[in-house]
Amino acid sequence: MLETKNINFYYGSFHALKDISMVMEDHTVTAFIGPSGCGKSTFLRLFNRMNDLIADTRLEGGCLIDGQDIYQKSVDVTQLRKKVGMVFQKPNPFPKSIFENVAYGLRVDGVKDSAFIAQRVEESLKSAALWEEVKDKLKKSAFELSGGQQQRLCIARALAISPSIVLMDEPASALDPISTSKIEDLIHTLKTDYTIVIVTHNMQQAARISDKTGFFMLGELVEYNNTKKIFLNPDKEETQNYITGRFG
Repeated sequence: MLETKNINFYYGSFHALKDISMVMEDHTVTAFIGPSGCGKSTFLRLFNRMNDLIADTRLEGGCLIDGQDIYQKSVDVTQLRKKVGMVFQKPNPFPKSIFENVAYGLRVDGVKDSAFIAQRVEESLKSAALWEEVKDKLKKSAFELSGGQQQRLCIARALAISPSIVLMDEPASALDPISTSKIEDLIHTLKTDYTIVIVTHNMQQAARISDKTGFFMLGELVEYNNTKKIFLNPDKEETQNYITGRFG
């Protein structure tokens, strides 16, 4: 379970996130929607401490995974990021073979057992719905794959180290409609084994794939509820206006 308690986040003097409290349950897909620059991606990156890499930032409040505040000094950030996988907006395969892209995290983690690595690579590619397309060309460069295949490869790479949470920052925004559909089908399948949080500008996508949706605006969480409720009968006028295209 992911939970935030009264989160405030600052880039220097800029107050980027304002008093955000929410709970995301295990084995669900939670989508964040809202205009550009409203804080969705900043909030997403809290859960694997990617914002730590940005200078002059400050966090107030609690950010918890399974009841543990992940910003306590005792938390090993490397171990945290093994538990919390990340898939970015644009596919970012490494300049390696398809096999070595998926095996990378295991090798970095010190795994030496070749049979185990091969098994995890196959399992991860199957989980990412890519195995049948690449099983005969695992030694080929990942750059030979299409954009949609590369994104599924990046998902397989994230899954290989057995995370429990997968964060996705607009994972289909750079893809064609067919590839986007495959990614959406994949997300729906993966929630059986993982807790998924996704940022998307595509409201139809949020409506199709998520169990709960949070609407962000100007650094605030305006409304957070079951996706059906958000899209059919939101409580807040701002949500209604955004959903119906009156602004944003």
